Amino acid sequence: MSDLFSDAAEARLSDVAPLAIRLRPSSLDEFVGQEQVLGEGSALRLAVAADRVGSMILYGPPGSGKTTLARIVAHTTGAQFEELSAVSATVKDVREVLAAARERLGAEGRRTILFLDEIHRFNKAQQDALLPAVEEGLVTLIGATTENPYFEVNSALLSRTQIYELEPLSEEDLATVVERGTAELGIDLSPDLVQLVAQRAGGDARNALNILELAAQTAMARDQVPTAEQIEDAARKRPLVYDKGGDAHYDFISAFIKSMRGSDPDAS
Repeated sequence: MSDLFSDAAEARLSDVAPLAIRLRPSSLDEFVGQEQVLGEGSALRLAVAADRVGSMILYGPPGSGKTTLARIVAHTTGAQFEELSAVSATVKDVREVLAAARERLGAEGRRTILFLDEIHRFNKAQQDALLPAVEEGLVTLIGATTENPYFEVNSALLSRTQIYELEPLSEEDLATVVERGTAELGIDLSPDLVQLVAQRAGGDARNALNILELAAQTAMARDQVPTAEQIEDAARKRPLVYDKGGDAHYDFISAFIKSMRGSDPDAS
């Protein structure tokens, strides 16, 4: 009976899941942006298409496509795809995945890809637990992080992975994402309003779709299409990300010093 309810819940998730989840790309052809690492003929694109990805760290801001890219690998690979979040996973969890990977490789000859979300949350001991398996090729590691990996990931692990930096999406890319969202929601948004959502999203595809969905819900409650005011209301001011241990720490200091040199009391 529980399986019956679980199956029914899975079937309905596509209707109740947030728009950003419903529209998550499942192939490289659907992926928007990041041409610097995923453009036609790029090494990473060819590796994903050929199911020959190596261990890598995906580094970039929220909504830039790190998890989406990992899930695309999951959809296309013939390897076993395992996923852990460094927020909740323990060394025991990691060792269980590695033990299963070794057994699978011996029994079936099948590779294992381990996606570790928010890898910067792992401490040194937890990261060290991954090192032998990555080094010998027992697992292919895909780590995702919003923090500079050169500050947050062990140098020994870094030396065995390729780092791909994902950038905030351009307004043009975000407009493409928003247009897909309007099609999914069945609403007609003018080009100016599509651009407004893209501008307010701050380079974040997830945020763009969240803004669109909230504005659409507000508008539908009034039996209208979203207005500029409703979009602005949905686009609550995003906090400025500050990572005291990474690049932003030094960028903030540099900006502060430059503002003082410029003798502009308001700039500082």
